[in-house]
Amino acid sequence: MSGTSEGPTPAADLDRSAVTESDNICRKSYNETADTKTGETADTTQTTQPVQLTQPAQPTGRTPDPKTYEHAFTAAALALAVVDREGLVSTANAAFGTLIGADPDGLTGRIAADLVDLASDARTWHAYREVLRGRQAKLRCTRRLKHPDGHSLWVQVNVSPLARDTPGVLLSVSDISARRELQARLRHLQMHDPVTRLPNRSLFFERLSAALEAESYEQGGTGRIGLCYLDLDGFKAVNDTLGHRVGDRLLAAVAERLTRVAGEAGFARAGAPLVARLGGDEFALLVEDSTGTEQLADLAESALAALQAPFDLAGQRLSLSASIGVVERHAAGTTATGLMQAADTTLYWAKADGKSRWTLFDPERNAHLVTRQALSSTLRPAIERGEFVLEYQPLVGMEDGRLSGVEALVRWNHPQFGTLAPNRFIGLAEEDGSIVPLGRWALTTACRQARRWQLDHPGEPPIFVSVNVAVRQVWDSDLVADVAQTLAETGLAPHLLQLELTESAVMGSAGRPLQALQALSDMGVRIAIDDFGTGYSNLAYLSRLPVSVLKLDGSFVRGFQYDDPGDRPNPADEVVVEAMIQLAHRLGLTVTAECVETSAQASRLRHIGCDTGQGWLYSRPVTPDRISELLGTRTYADTPVGKP
Repeated sequence: MSGTSEGPTPAADLDRSAVTESDNICRKSYNETADTKTGETADTTQTTQPVQLTQPAQPTGRTPDPKTYEHAFTAAALALAVVDREGLVSTANAAFGTLIGADPDGLTGRIAADLVDLASDARTWHAYREVLRGRQAKLRCTRRLKHPDGHSLWVQVNVSPLARDTPGVLLSVSDISARRELQARLRHLQMHDPVTRLPNRSLFFERLSAALEAESYEQGGTGRIGLCYLDLDGFKAVNDTLGHRVGDRLLAAVAERLTRVAGEAGFARAGAPLVARLGGDEFALLVEDSTGTEQLADLAESALAALQAPFDLAGQRLSLSASIGVVERHAAGTTATGLMQAADTTLYWAKADGKSRWTLFDPERNAHLVTRQALSSTLRPAIERGEFVLEYQPLVGMEDGRLSGVEALVRWNHPQFGTLAPNRFIGLAEEDGSIVPLGRWALTTACRQARRWQLDHPGEPPIFVSVNVAVRQVWDSDLVADVAQTLAETGLAPHLLQLELTESAVMGSAGRPLQALQALSDMGVRIAIDDFGTGYSNLAYLSRLPVSVLKLDGSFVRGFQYDDPGDRPNPADEVVVEAMIQLAHRLGLTVTAECVETSAQASRLRHIGCDTGQGWLYSRPVTPDRISELLGTRTYADTPVGKP
């Protein structure tokens, strides 16, 4: 065989536009056109005759000499061969022999399809046979052939029928190697990063998408895929201080090290990971047919270790680190978008966890993040839709066991996630500012409910209501005006409202927050410091704040939790709590202990002088109707009551 193929050509090389219908269709189209011109058509639409610009050729009455065609065939620069109905070469010109490296005279009787590799894939072979049988007008395709002298060449093959009365087809072959080489160079430029010479984002996603196609992993391999998504820590500072030229050289050096790491990781394996620059200082290492998370972890460790060594560039010795997000999973059911989202999320975790490390994708952590995002996006509309409710937890006097007040606790009746406690959404509300309308709603609802209890139980001393306030409410809204308006609208006395702020929000307050707290205190509203003892309190500053209540954090009270007579509390816990209570009393403040759950805790807190208790010993947070029922009894023993 004078010309042999180097394997099947992709089906994409078969020019679909050139595979036309049969000659019968062509003749039908011509006849319809002729009929239209002569007016012999079934279409009733009137047509305009085209203007004839040239005189039609007049027949000369002479028949061309067949030898003329034979001389033209032989002298043509285009490689030509006539093939009979059986697919055998009848004759070939010199250009054809030169192209495939064979003697034209020796090609007669050879199978034409073998000479130009038309039988290597089913689609091309079928189209070729249809042309031979006269059922298809022509075939055009691209093939890669190997010349007898060893070099390869790309050719475009055209197969067309001969004259109607002449059996066989005309095979023409043109060398398009130069064009293909130019296309390959242009594609390489298009698909590679000019700075690092690595595959760029386009080529990376092309490879990733191909690896995730079912035929890629169903025919063999592990059926898994892994990705290390890498971002350089502090690269922007290099660009800003040393300039983009040094930054580009640093990126090229990083690419070289990552390529070496990938090559070492691919040694003794089917193939090395694909290293690509996705843009900026972001790189990716794609592992097809990965063997599990251990392989990806080793690759990430190797990449971090390779980048830790200093870089010597332009007389500068630079140190660099990176953060890597690692994802490894089954290829089936995975999309390129989903894999990149997971990698990007995991890279963010690595950055948040301290940088210069790799982090493995955690589905549970991601589910929490997705839930958090879902809550954040629906928080404001939920306030408008009225999805929030308040529950109330009793505040009980430690000395007499009487109900003196309640703390209002907000709950979100989420249509998808059910009832959510404040720790699921308050942080989100503070981040996006929706804490302001939510806090304003909670304040109004709690004051209105406290006034309702007062009116429904005129013979009982009224109880106060305690409402939590975020520091952002003080900064982003006129809290003093909101409180004054709410008290005026509901008719609740100011001393029956208590506002709770966390220790971190109150301690060290200055300017507007301090002025607001002072104005509220002057109005008669009680100010309480929540979770007292968990921060770094400036006790001297505490005496200058308009605070009336300290609420001890539950971590102190839990040290008092013992029920067995043989158990004894930690003396240090008692000493600290007793000291804080005495300090508060010396400053004229009252103390509320949170998380009181056992009678032993209540007894000990009462003994050391705590004023008020709050916790499950007395009641869990309950609905307003349940508080109304408790107002009839008002007295609590040291046993759990009031549970929903």
